[in-house]
Amino acid sequence: MSTVTDKTPAAAPPGRNGAGGGDGLLQLMLDGMRRNMRQYGMLIALGLIVALFAVWTDGDLLLPRNVSNLVLQNSYILILAIGMMLVIIAGHIDLSVGSLTAFVGSMAAVFMVRNDIPWPLAVVLCLAVGAIAGAIQGWFIAYGGIPSFIVTLAGMLTFRGLTEIFLEGQTLGPFPKGLQKVANGFMPEVGPETNYHNLTLLLGLALIGLVVLQEVRDRRRQKEFALEVLPAKLFLLKLVALGSAILVVTMLLASYKGAPIVLLILGALLVGFGYVMRNAVIGRHIYAIGGNLPAAKLSGVRDKKVTFLVFLNMGMLAALAGLVFAARFNAASPKAGLNFELEAIAASFIGGASMSGGVGTVLGAIIGGLVLGVLNNGMNLVGIGTDWQQVIKGLVLLAAVGFDVWNKRKVGS
Repeated sequence: MSTVTDKTPAAAPPGRNGAGGGDGLLQLMLDGMRRNMRQYGMLIALGLIVALFAVWTDGDLLLPRNVSNLVLQNSYILILAIGMMLVIIAGHIDLSVGSLTAFVGSMAAVFMVRNDIPWPLAVVLCLAVGAIAGAIQGWFIAYGGIPSFIVTLAGMLTFRGLTEIFLEGQTLGPFPKGLQKVANGFMPEVGPETNYHNLTLLLGLALIGLVVLQEVRDRRRQKEFALEVLPAKLFLLKLVALGSAILVVTMLLASYKGAPIVLLILGALLVGFGYVMRNAVIGRHIYAIGGNLPAAKLSGVRDKKVTFLVFLNMGMLAALAGLVFAARFNAASPKAGLNFELEAIAASFIGGASMSGGVGTVLGAIIGGLVLGVLNNGMNLVGIGTDWQQVIKGLVLLAAVGFDVWNKRKVGS
């Protein structure tokens, strides 16, 4: 009967089940990448950009000193990108973070330079100022019902004006050595004399172990809930790639002065916010209100409270970025933070955020920020003018958002 012959499975292509060698592994990779294009697309793009500029600059891009400078130069943008990613996932936007960064930097100068307040206490006060600023904006958005675009646009103008008032139109500095070390310093040297920074090597090896453990746990949890997981070979290849990338960066940093202190701050933020967005209730609520607000309300999500907390958090991270930026340049300036909000928004969208909200990861924000940072650094090394740099970054942003739209249409069809 035809019904019997129709049920007979067709012969599997060679290697499809893992027995055919390289062709099977390649097919698994292609299938996995198609299902996880949003997750891996920008990571692959970052690798290609690094490889391109490494060749174009005759290896200067990957010199240990330049890799260290790349982290220091982009640290404040990466901090802002983490907070901005959460705002965009929740379905909002924040245009005020650049001006708030400058305002907190000016407050830090007033506290430490003019009034000689000890820098640890001044840091706490500045973070509180950022939290209050974010909370005020969050209240108008969540409870006042005013669109975030309007509220944060007003905040952008207000904080910029307050920065001018507090600094009286002048640059104010220098900052205490302790605060400068947070933004420009490195981990201390310990242990026997070697050609590498011992603490950085230990930190890198511990990070590799942590990443492997987390990936294995996530895969096990996905299997328990009958969710789709990567094929075993592709998963092992992913672990090898992640471990190799961390090891290369670790060796580069360890062969210079070691890991910058600000990199440890970024790592703590990445781990902390990554855990919150993956495992905590509020993380799931942020995704819910950004993905489908009416459904989230019907499910009992307190959307106003979540929105309020998202903007409060953004204010604190903007304050932290303002402190890092001011300490790195050892002065507070009325012109600080210009276009930082655009850089953070671009990093979020390049890193996989969706215009409609509900989609994105904290790691994606870091990857998007690194894409912009490597582009800036590489184009400076090869002597591309700032005019063409703006054009290229604009095209990269357009391509990233266009890819998001194309991917949605493809999934919908």
